Amino acid sequence: MQLEIYISDLLYRYECVTIPGFGAFLTQNVSATVDVASNTFHAPKKVLSFNEQIQKNDGLLANYIAEVEKIPFEIANKKIEKRVRLIKSYLTQGETLTFKNIGDIVFNKEGKILFEPTYQLNYLPDAFGLSQFSTPEIAREVYKKEVEKIEKVIPIAITPEKREAKSYLKYAAVALIALTLGGFGASKYYVDQVETHNQLAQEEATKQLDSKIQQATFNLNPLPAVTLNVTKQTGNYHIIAGAFRIEENCDKKVKELKNEGFSARKIGVNRYGLHQVVYASYEDRLEALKALRNIKNTHNSDAWLLTKQLD
Repeated sequence: MQLEIYISDLLYRYECVTIPGFGAFLTQNVSATVDVASNTFHAPKKVLSFNEQIQKNDGLLANYIAEVEKIPFEIANKKIEKRVRLIKSYLTQGETLTFKNIGDIVFNKEGKILFEPTYQLNYLPDAFGLSQFSTPEIAREVYKKEVEKIEKVIPIAITPEKREAKSYLKYAAVALIALTLGGFGASKYYVDQVETHNQLAQEEATKQLDSKIQQATFNLNPLPAVTLNVTKQTGNYHIIAGAFRIEENCDKKVKELKNEGFSARKIGVNRYGLHQVVYASYEDRLEALKALRNIKNTHNSDAWLLTKQLD
């Protein structure tokens, strides 16, 4: 049984893989690092260590072996115990055992286990595909300090070419000042002319408007009076058209009846929590009964008369 292969598989997923009766391999996440001396960048990884104090069987390794080899859990434990006895015998004889892709194990003079991890595999899944790389050192040239040193010992001389250039600059500056002053004078004259023109135009427009107002004649014909006849729904006799649990349906019914010519309206909620709609309300009982018979014969046979004083 290749015990190190199963341990290696589990180290990708777990931080602790215990070999019952022998010890446990532990992992710890380490961030990416830079080796300044060699200019090498190292990817994040899991660092391996070994602790022989952790020997209690947690079932992780045995379960994995049983699952892979399709054997019972008890047989997997027996295989582990057999392999541990063999490992301890080799170590007692002073041999160094190499767990492939994990590291080397040996006994020291006191009979304690020494573990030297290998770095052939990175057990951190998030760093899959990342490898270390080196880059040449960046040489930063500091010119400022060198220039400052030179300026202290070497004076700055003005050559004839520089003097000639300075004279050109002098004449250019004089021309620029002259143009600027001339521009200010021309600009002021132009602005004054525009303001004068605008003022004359405004005065002329005001005269023409006053003339038009004086000549205009306004003929205001009075509009005909509009008389609105609003009939207020009153009375204690109400012809019920229906009652609705949802008020929205009640509003739709009122609108429908009004479109058909009735003086429909809502009169509130009854004791059953229903919104009531009436065709119309009447002050005279006989008039209400006459309207009810007409509605029953022509519109709604389920209509009925409610006698109630509304608030």
